[in-house]
Amino acid sequence: MSIPQKHFKKGSSKPQLPEDGVLRVYSMRFCPFSQRVHLILDAKAIPHHKIYIDLIDKPEWYKDCSPLGKVPALQLPDVKEQPTLVESLIIAEYLDEQYPELRLYPTEPLQKAQDKILIERFAPVVSAVYPVLTCNPNAPKNALTNFETALDVFEQELAKRGSPYFAGQTIGIVDYMIWPWFERFPSLKLTTEQKYELDAQRFGLLLKWRDLVAQDEAVRKTALPAQVHAEFQGSKRLGKPQYDIAFRA
Repeated sequence: MSIPQKHFKKGSSKPQLPEDGVLRVYSMRFCPFSQRVHLILDAKAIPHHKIYIDLIDKPEWYKDCSPLGKVPALQLPDVKEQPTLVESLIIAEYLDEQYPELRLYPTEPLQKAQDKILIERFAPVVSAVYPVLTCNPNAPKNALTNFETALDVFEQELAKRGSPYFAGQTIGIVDYMIWPWFERFPSLKLTTEQKYELDAQRFGLLLKWRDLVAQDEAVRKTALPAQVHAEFQGSKRLGKPQYDIAFRA
């Protein structure tokens, strides 16, 4: 379920949503943190309304939906006072507990703690590659080197676990929480001078994992092609991010 497929911006009228108790998800189509939440919702087949927000020129009414002005934001219309949750990992854990039919977090406390730590360890990967991924002309020269060093942790962890997914034989929370960036990595071949790609020898297990996860139904529902990611980052670098090109994909 979704409202008109566009990003609402300053001056936009607030979309008229039915009072049907269905979850309301505020996001931005190119935001990897928002994609985390959409992956959980789609994996669990949870009904929800999608409202996309222009993050550069936010609509005035958005502060009433998300006081911090952040995406993703999940509004709970069937709860008293219709509270809103923010931060992708908080939302993901809430959804996994509230809709337990398909568990994505491990139920064993130690394994759950270890998986949450592993997700946190992805932060250095994101921070290292972000300037390159977003076509920042001032990206540090060693950004990709630092990115690969941080990513080594996940290649080694996959080898240690000895399973196709980080969750084991089926997809789970770690897989979904780190996937959005793996969807975006191929755009580096289109946006970097060296046409960067992950080294097939160094990251052999992760590349097999990437190909496997790409076939997941929830992943396919939220995916955008590398070319579209590259086009968006190019528009963002020029100071005029074209959010709605996502809907032409």
